[in-house]
Amino acid sequence: MGGKGITFMRLLYFFVLASVPIWAAQCVDCHKKTTPGIVSDWQLSKHSQNGIGCDTCHGEAHNSAADTAKAKVPTPDTCATCHEAQVKQFKNSKHAAAWVALKAMPTAHAQPVAMVDGMKGCGGCHKIGLKSPAETAELKKAGAGFGLASCDACHTRHTFSKKEAQQPQACQTCHMGFDHPQWEMYSASKHGVRYLLKQNGTLHKDSSAPSCQTCHMQDGDHGVITAWGFLAVRLPLPEDKQWAADQATILKALGVLDPDGKPTARLDLVKAGNVARLTQADWQAQRDKMLKACNQCHSANFAKDQLAKGDDMIREVDRLLAEAIEIIAGLYKDGTLPKPKSYAYAYPDLLTFHDAPTPIEQKLFVMHLEHRMRAFQGTFHANPDYALWYGWSEMRRDLTEIKHMAEEMRARRKPVAAR
Repeated sequence: MGGKGITFMRLLYFFVLASVPIWAAQCVDCHKKTTPGIVSDWQLSKHSQNGIGCDTCHGEAHNSAADTAKAKVPTPDTCATCHEAQVKQFKNSKHAAAWVALKAMPTAHAQPVAMVDGMKGCGGCHKIGLKSPAETAELKKAGAGFGLASCDACHTRHTFSKKEAQQPQACQTCHMGFDHPQWEMYSASKHGVRYLLKQNGTLHKDSSAPSCQTCHMQDGDHGVITAWGFLAVRLPLPEDKQWAADQATILKALGVLDPDGKPTARLDLVKAGNVARLTQADWQAQRDKMLKACNQCHSANFAKDQLAKGDDMIREVDRLLAEAIEIIAGLYKDGTLPKPKSYAYAYPDLLTFHDAPTPIEQKLFVMHLEHRMRAFQGTFHANPDYALWYGWSEMRRDLTEIKHMAEEMRARRKPVAAR
């Protein structure tokens, strides 16, 4: 049996080599010694089966160990040569704007290069976004220019498997953790539990069980986007007057509106990053798509009711966050807390993240980016524990601490100059 197995593998190997251009065969012959995992993955791929060799994506300039720098690093446009429709969809998605959104953060430049351009922190996930020629050159300067392809974030190279990208685990690496624990929420929800049981064979393969892609990539559409966006803010503001005022306060703390409620230059960054829907029509289009997904397993009335509960949760947590923002803005106004000189307006800047300069401002950052996110995302992902204990409940505790800290600061106040 062992000898027959070896013979079969040899035949398979030579069959693969015979089915691809001679240039690719030469690549395989060398890389089978230097990077055998890459060769093995490629041999398992649809690319290999269809005669797509290494030179198709990497060019023909590199042909020895001495000229590896000549090998081209693929971009989405490389993939578009064959996958034009999918790349076009992707370019209209929120994923495509991930790199722009990262670079727009006011203190992103303060992170270690390894975190951003080295892809070991925020850049490790945001690399899925499209890069300009200048940004591509910047990445190449920081290393070898890896992380340009985008498509390989989900279709892992060099198998580039469609089946892999259709599994919820394909989303797990990025959609987890501090500010967007969608994997944890989904996998522990009834939706996720059923899908994982379906994967391991406990449930029948035809059982109803949605994956991330069922809801967010309907019919294989790569234009991934959501109604409320990452920050759960939108224009026009809600009809509910209190909620509209709270959302306006949050937009001021995001730097999108000035203290008078007028748009700032950051609104252009929000547009470029595609992190919020800025018209009622755009918001409704995404809500209708989600209702269509829910309606596959649930009645239309049930689906509308559940999504409306998500909207209600955003309204509730916005009230808590807006109150906390106004407390800190009040500390700036009366001189108890110095407003950082880098802040354009007398409002805390929620986008400074962990670079917020004082404990009370740090508490607000956590309240916004961790706990508010978990409250509304947990609701939409059908995970009660995240919505309550990791979200709304934590926000109540945050607000209590911020109020107490503000009282203590005022009790021992000595007016201070701006930092």
